[in-house]
Amino acid sequence: MSGPDVNLILRSTRVVTPEGTRPAAVAVAGGTIDAVLPYDAGTPAGVRLEDFGDDVLLPGLVDTHVHVNDPGRTAWEGFYTATRAAAAGGITTLLDMPLNSLPPTTTVENLRVKQQVAAPKAHVDTGFWGGAIPSNVKDLRPLYEAGVFGFKCFLSPSGVEEFPELDQEQLARSMAEIAGFGGLLIVHAEDPHHLAEAPQRPGPAYADFLASRPRDAENTAIEGLIAHARRLNARVHVLHLSSSDALPLIAAAKREGVRVTVESCPHFLTLTAEEVPDGATEFKCCPPIREAANQDVLWAGLADGTIDCIVSDHSPCTTDLKTPDFASAWGGISSLQLGLPAIWTEARKRGHSLDDVARWMSAAPAALAGLTRKGAIEAGRDADFAVLAPDATFTVDPAELFHRNQVTAYAGKTLHGVVRSSWLRGARIASDGVLAEPAGRLLERAAP
Repeated sequence: MSGPDVNLILRSTRVVTPEGTRPAAVAVAGGTIDAVLPYDAGTPAGVRLEDFGDDVLLPGLVDTHVHVNDPGRTAWEGFYTATRAAAAGGITTLLDMPLNSLPPTTTVENLRVKQQVAAPKAHVDTGFWGGAIPSNVKDLRPLYEAGVFGFKCFLSPSGVEEFPELDQEQLARSMAEIAGFGGLLIVHAEDPHHLAEAPQRPGPAYADFLASRPRDAENTAIEGLIAHARRLNARVHVLHLSSSDALPLIAAAKREGVRVTVESCPHFLTLTAEEVPDGATEFKCCPPIREAANQDVLWAGLADGTIDCIVSDHSPCTTDLKTPDFASAWGGISSLQLGLPAIWTEARKRGHSLDDVARWMSAAPAALAGLTRKGAIEAGRDADFAVLAPDATFTVDPAELFHRNQVTAYAGKTLHGVVRSSWLRGARIASDGVLAEPAGRLLERAAP
């Protein structure tokens, strides 16, 4: 039975719960899921009922890898536009990356600046990663105590001068400091020496760009990262895995008890090198989109649990920075609004269910960040939902996206899965492409 404070019931013949998909009625009280009831439980007098028929009620997605770029590079993106796109795509919680904004989130003072900018603009609940750079080891614990969810570092150049990479000695020093207070280090893992030795041929040919970011750069960096984590008993997370060659190494480390997790992204799981036209730098990202055979092995890594979660790595820029030269164009895929349908389109082809998608895109990212109130439709969690028509299709029109710059590698693709509405703590924040006023909260890491 539901409690006396229930004011909303959401009902569907297909509700994705941790125990599987089933007909159910979800009772909401004060923005929290009060109970998951049988479908025919009935609606008490005075309680609002939303019946979604056969559309699927999913837990709101959690995207722990978003570059909002606000403040400082707001021509690229911003909290208002990014969180509108998130809400339209079924994402109800996101974590903002510490770089590409000015200032970067490398001190408590800089974190406060970003929080002040985000607070009035956020359509979804929003938290922040801190950054680990060579000069800020002393700032890591204060940032953690101020509420960041962990720390991002690069092992190769980030592309922006205010966020330099860590060498191996600096990586060990930062990792030891973070491990000392129980924090999480998330890592862009490409080895700079392998990148420097790779052929560098500028121009429009995607094959040349792909050769400049070889798999060995990822594999070597991940091998070193695991060695540091093993020695320091540190918790580390591999960002945006592109090279499937690294999966056996990661699986072996997990079996050994090394505290390593890994994510991949919709573009690595749904786009292939073979389909990238020359000069189409909307497909450029680092590490790069690789071949179809590599993608098949990434999906196998998802299926067997080696890859923990799928997040967007939404990294937009202005149109002029996507020059036809792959060497000079800004690297980043804009996909925040499209991740759910892109993944569902591919997942259904490969025999996966929406239960799998919810685990990869909601439960696992929530667990990674310690967001214990997010990530599942069960009593005690926030009443965050995405309502999906899984068999409906649409063709991606960049002009209809809420991203600030309508540049996307998915333009013209027909995708399965239309997000009908999104709900944040029991309030509808998006409905058939119409967005409510900003209602997101700023999130801070929960104290242990």
